[in-house]
Amino acid sequence: MAAEPAGTGSVTDGLLSLALSRPYEALGRARDLLSDGLPPAEASVARQAAGIVLREFGDAAAAVAELRAARDLARAAGSPEREADVLATLGVALVFAGRTAAGRGALNAAARSAAGLLRGRILLRRGGVLLALGEHRAALADLNAAITVLRLEGDLLWEARARTERAFCALALGSVRSAAGDLRRAEELFRRTGQELESVDAVVHRGVLAQRIGDLPAALSCFDAAAERFAGLGATDPALSLHRCAALLAGGLSEEALEEADAAIQRLELVRGSPLKRAELLLRAAECALAASSPEVALDRARAAARLFERQRRPWWRAHARLVMAQARFAAGPPGEALLADAAGCVRELAALSSPALPLSRLVAGRIALALGRAGEAEEHLGGAAEARRRGPALSRITGWLAEALRAEAAGDPRRLLRACRRGLLLIDEHRASLGSSELRARAAAHGADLARLAQRYALRAGRPRLLLAWSERWRAGALAVPPVRPPDDEDLQADLAAMRMVTSRLAEAQTRGLPAAALRREQLRLERAARARTRHAHGGDRAAPSSLDLRELRAELGGRLLVEPAEVDGRLHVLLCGGTGPVRRIEAGRVEEADRQVDVVRFALARLAHGRSTLTPAQLLGHLDAAGRTLERLLLGKAATLLGDREVVIVPPGRLHAVPWALLPCLRERVVSVAPSAAFWLRARRAAGEGTGVALVRGPGLSSCGAEVTRLAAELGAESGGGGKSGNGAESGNGAESGGGAESGGGAESGGGAESGSGSGGPVVLGGGTATVARVLAAMDGARLAHIAAHGVFRADSPLLSSLRVDDGPLTVYDLERLRRAPRQVVLSSCDSGRTCAAGGDELLGLAVSLMQLGTTGIVASVVPVNDAAVVPLMLALHRGLRAGASLPAALRDARRAAGGDPVATATGLSFLCLGAG
Repeated sequence: MAAEPAGTGSVTDGLLSLALSRPYEALGRARDLLSDGLPPAEASVARQAAGIVLREFGDAAAAVAELRAARDLARAAGSPEREADVLATLGVALVFAGRTAAGRGALNAAARSAAGLLRGRILLRRGGVLLALGEHRAALADLNAAITVLRLEGDLLWEARARTERAFCALALGSVRSAAGDLRRAEELFRRTGQELESVDAVVHRGVLAQRIGDLPAALSCFDAAAERFAGLGATDPALSLHRCAALLAGGLSEEALEEADAAIQRLELVRGSPLKRAELLLRAAECALAASSPEVALDRARAAARLFERQRRPWWRAHARLVMAQARFAAGPPGEALLADAAGCVRELAALSSPALPLSRLVAGRIALALGRAGEAEEHLGGAAEARRRGPALSRITGWLAEALRAEAAGDPRRLLRACRRGLLLIDEHRASLGSSELRARAAAHGADLARLAQRYALRAGRPRLLLAWSERWRAGALAVPPVRPPDDEDLQADLAAMRMVTSRLAEAQTRGLPAAALRREQLRLERAARARTRHAHGGDRAAPSSLDLRELRAELGGRLLVEPAEVDGRLHVLLCGGTGPVRRIEAGRVEEADRQVDVVRFALARLAHGRSTLTPAQLLGHLDAAGRTLERLLLGKAATLLGDREVVIVPPGRLHAVPWALLPCLRERVVSVAPSAAFWLRARRAAGEGTGVALVRGPGLSSCGAEVTRLAAELGAESGGGGKSGNGAESGNGAESGGGAESGGGAESGGGAESGSGSGGPVVLGGGTATVARVLAAMDGARLAHIAAHGVFRADSPLLSSLRVDDGPLTVYDLERLRRAPRQVVLSSCDSGRTCAAGGDELLGLAVSLMQLGTTGIVASVVPVNDAAVVPLMLALHRGLRAGASLPAALRDARRAAGGDPVATATGLSFLCLGAG
């Protein structure tokens, strides 16, 4: 926010400082004084204070009107100093209103007529305007002069303001160390002078610096804290939205960043806010849309921003808008000579402006030149861009390594190409390890997508299946290789999660009863946003990069199994087969888009069959499913389906194909199959130490089967062990409402014995009917050998870490599961489609099941299709009988499917389940 002068005495003393400290109070006081009647000099101060507040609140037109009145009053009072001071404030407001020439003229006139301390303050304001206009070297000259004067005059507040502006000037010119020194000193001075709004600005500035040095969690924490404090003061700051969008982009959250930018633009338009900030937000929205793979939207926003920057005479900003336009046009394709000329023009402009975006502009120009076959120009641009690989934070250096990889590819130098790809992806590992949030870790992979594709493409062209497997593995589920960071005991986060559970339960009740629910829905969304934001503030705890896959160790662990890893290269699947002592084989399969569509078809058909939502008979639906399964087999595996022999299979699909019901494929129908996020994860999970102790049996509310499998599992365990189960609080023990001492109780409903408990004393912990609260379920799962949870689930594609299981006191989310000290070794999720995941950042995965695997769970049985609760019961009972007989998790699932016989609903139910992980 732009700085303003202190008061001049009398009844208006302190009013101008108050305008940036407590704006509502300042505006009210100014209005009261003006209504009482004031002499011209004092009325000028009151009008100036009102103008400052209105400008900071975004009402540029009203601010200009007040400040013109203040200037006229100062002139009437015969005070040249007062007139110069108001004229400088008016100049700032005019620039904010988009009238750049008039604003600069007013500032220049004010600077010419001022001397001493007043001149120092005016130079600060003019320097701030030059900074906003992108004229960084001219701004730096004004700010250096202003700081010299203000320090000599002992004006601490204004020195703090000048240092803040100079810090941003230094950041724009690439000098992080200078910026850090100025921001530290400015924050100290703001604390000493008690400026509330500007002390919040200092928090924003710390966030900007943290982001610039690559500390994304600290940046997000600062921006969220600043937003809360601004809200408490009843103020908004478009600059905060600009910075937060940039941080979200760095975190791979492009769609969320676009929503934030659009919302900020709408808020600004509602209050007729600063055209300067509107133009900057349009540019940021264009960057967000580009990252979200919406080049047409990006081009539209960037063009609008460029037009505004042109009218506002802001060449630095206009050059950056032109860069985004070039990127968007290249992404929309195909490129032409005109686009190359425009991109080269961007390079020249940004070089003249000493912009930090220069390496990116060179990369863009180089890629366009490559696409047009202009090798000489491509080498020139990419060579310049590659220089960035040696310095700066991790995400900036990735641009340089990508340029180096493209140079090597163009030169036909595979060794150099793969080295550049490795070095670039190591930077992704370094960045990911600094993050504590599992969501940010997964999405960080997006920054290395181009590098991974280059290496995979080379391996494919070179006819080297083993190398293609290595690079496919290098890019898969890398976030799972980083040790999980358990969230701290953050009381605010826990309070948000508890409130979210309560509101979600109240919302479901209101919707069931047909009551108004809009307010509850708004509160639910607010709490969800707060929980997501808090988890992103965590720092990582391990900077070790994930190791590459050791193929010899993998072969040894596979034994007689076969690894089947479909790799996606340029939209086509290439199935990699690895097992035994023979070479890795590659078989070309179908197009990924076709396979994706066919997966949707079969998932829909399975759901219809499970729930009887079709005019076709079950037998007809099964016939259609069989045909669809054959089509899916052709698309996903091609001729590899004939090369599997009779071996167990471990499938490692691309991220977007993890929702495939693999057992539907004819070649896998009667086979033991595990599905893993990566071969490296499967190998780690197979070798994971620790068995876990005890069994947890949980049933949530609202199941049409009433969680019958839990009751019967407890009874079967009790009959086999002769022991008694441990209920949550007695509600489900032998004298509970659901026991009845009947045939299914085994001496106490849901009590059970210890056949699967692994503890030797007592039976499983059984929760349900009011005892299955989040806290009790987590306690029962912690360190268990096996946890069976029969509970409705919700998969949230918009926010995968808010995917949840419905227990007695509301949703149990991924954020809750991350509090487990020791994840259960094996988990069975028997309801809904809790096995679904969301691809993020390339071949990373997010979702409930994946989060359990990251925490240490080695095997999960879950469905990728909403299943029939009643049909699940016999399947689950058969699964557990197989486990107690000593079968592995995937083998027990295969055998349980076989037990379904020819019943269509039971068959569809069995085909909907997968064994995820290593079993």
